[in-house]
Amino acid sequence: MQLGVIGLGRMGGNISVRLMRAGHSCVVYDHSSDAVKRVASEGAVGAADIADLLRGLEKPRAVWVMLPAGEITEATVSALAEHMEPGDTIIDGGNTFYKDDIRRAKTLREKGLNYIDVGTSGGVWGLDRGYCMMIGGPAELVDRLDPIFSALAPGMGDVERTKERHNRDKRPEQGYMYCGPAGAGHFVKMVHNGIEYGLMQAYAEGFDVLKNKSSADLPEDQRFSLDVADIAEVWRRGSVVSSWLLDLTASALAENETLSEFTGHVSDSGEGRWTIEAAIEEAVPVPVLSSSLYARFRSRSGNTFGEKLLSAMRNKFGGHVETRG
Repeated sequence: MQLGVIGLGRMGGNISVRLMRAGHSCVVYDHSSDAVKRVASEGAVGAADIADLLRGLEKPRAVWVMLPAGEITEATVSALAEHMEPGDTIIDGGNTFYKDDIRRAKTLREKGLNYIDVGTSGGVWGLDRGYCMMIGGPAELVDRLDPIFSALAPGMGDVERTKERHNRDKRPEQGYMYCGPAGAGHFVKMVHNGIEYGLMQAYAEGFDVLKNKSSADLPEDQRFSLDVADIAEVWRRGSVVSSWLLDLTASALAENETLSEFTGHVSDSGEGRWTIEAAIEEAVPVPVLSSSLYARFRSRSGNTFGEKLLSAMRNKFGGHVETRG
């Protein structure tokens, strides 16, 4: 299949390359001409602007927007809508707020345009590992674009099958899922990221306790000088708390056990806040998720080892570089 891709940053460029490696063709655009040249060198057709990108696509056209949530994505969707024709499709693969998806889908439907939201997880590792995707929009359209999603997904890999899954949709086992109408994909991804905050905070707090067991404030016979890098490594193997986040934690600690290159100032990208807002609307208690978000707020005024570890994990899975406080 053919796909247009706008936004060739940490994930958009790799999405294009992964699709081309699977035999699909891409027409790509980014405000950075260097980014366009880089992906074009992998086989994509580079475009000078949005209109040029659309001219390079066969109808009905599909364009994947991979940009930060907010004004830049809103402006890009609006610009695409001005140049598109009925039957064309806009795919938002970023971290847009799900209520914005619902609004956009209604507006675009009036123009005969289709809209799909894709919560995309995989970060800087997605090119080789694949992308876990949570998809919202018209079911028949998602089915038509399945070759795109299946090419981007990680596949079964070496993950053991869940034995109790009988007569269910096969796509989740491949790493992608149809979640429901417009907004459902980004809603599921939003909660995914809220959970991610809680998991990361648990690791950070636990390792902070381990790191400070040598504190001079403790009785001397109760002080242990623990190797946190080795602890992370041993927990990767057979432990109930093993995970990909722990793999990345072990990698960060092996590189520099003191994490001295991080200030401990931990940013949040919005999804954690939105998850808590949704929980309030649903009257669902989320003490772990909310406290993990507040811990990030607190990190911006004096930092602990645990907060440095949060920064290290964010850097490892998403290439995030924290603002120095």
